[in-house]
Amino acid sequence: MSENLAAKSDQKRSLVTLVLAFAAVYIIWGSTYLAIKYAIETLPTFLMAGLRFTIAGLILCAWARLSSGYEKPKLAHWRTSLIVGTLLLAVGNGGVVLAEHYISSSLAALLVATMPFWMVLLGWLFMGSGRPNLKVVAGLMVGFLGVWLLIAGREVAAGQSTDGQLLGIVLIMIATLGWSIGSLYGTRAPAAASPIMAAGMQMLSGGFVLLIIGTIVGEWGTFDLAAVSFNSWAAFIYLIVFGAVVAYTAYSWLLKNVSPAAISTYAYVNPAIAVVLGWAIAGESLTSQMLLGAAIIVASVALITMNKTQKAEKPVREIDISKVPQERPGFSTSG
Repeated sequence: MSENLAAKSDQKRSLVTLVLAFAAVYIIWGSTYLAIKYAIETLPTFLMAGLRFTIAGLILCAWARLSSGYEKPKLAHWRTSLIVGTLLLAVGNGGVVLAEHYISSSLAALLVATMPFWMVLLGWLFMGSGRPNLKVVAGLMVGFLGVWLLIAGREVAAGQSTDGQLLGIVLIMIATLGWSIGSLYGTRAPAAASPIMAAGMQMLSGGFVLLIIGTIVGEWGTFDLAAVSFNSWAAFIYLIVFGAVVAYTAYSWLLKNVSPAAISTYAYVNPAIAVVLGWAIAGESLTSQMLLGAAIIVASVALITMNKTQKAEKPVREIDISKVPQERPGFSTSG
């Protein structure tokens, strides 16, 4: 009797943990786009992103160091972290942060959703992952149609210019390319045994590069600590604690406890969360054409991701994008 009660209690605990982990990955990573928008209102772009990942990286590395079974990272692991952290965080996340000066958080999130398209194309062209089948090709074509509808149907907000929005869109495309290249490289490069340590090292490396960029462009000279608003500080802390540390820990747990197909759903849930939050909290507008484009992108990403997961069991050199640690870069491009 007591054994049955204990088993039921364990099952209930596991179910609660599962729900909380998915909620963290879905909602927190989906909300980071809006948090970035608030953070860069009064915080310098690159310094904000650099300090965010440096602090989060220190927390994760300290956590991994104090965990049982700790293995000291090798020089090769740091080299991988520098390359991957630069591509994922400095180029990927840095591009998103910079782009949000010109476009809404909703549009940024929806454009970032195209990342699996680049993963498939780059993996095929340069990584020997095999030619995409008809289902994947169809998903790519449908997805790029959605991107075109999204871009063509955008509204120019007050105080913004068409050229500025186009610049923001180009920056997002560069960011997704950087993220994709870094993710593909990271799947084959040597990394620390602990996923938490590996993520912490990547965050430290990427954060350091972002701080260097911020220094080069002169952000320290224009940074007025007294001018930083409460909203920006709150968003900054949220991005560190929840966007980087909490959500990544949840993602790491899910990698070990659920199927890749289930985990990969965050790739098309995050943009939907970002759109809803941008509309509900920040009052960001969405045209019917943008909503149609968004729906098409989400459907195409689902098609590509599910197909890649099904192919993972076959002995073919394919990149399973559902297993690539995306903040979130164990993080989404924004998160």
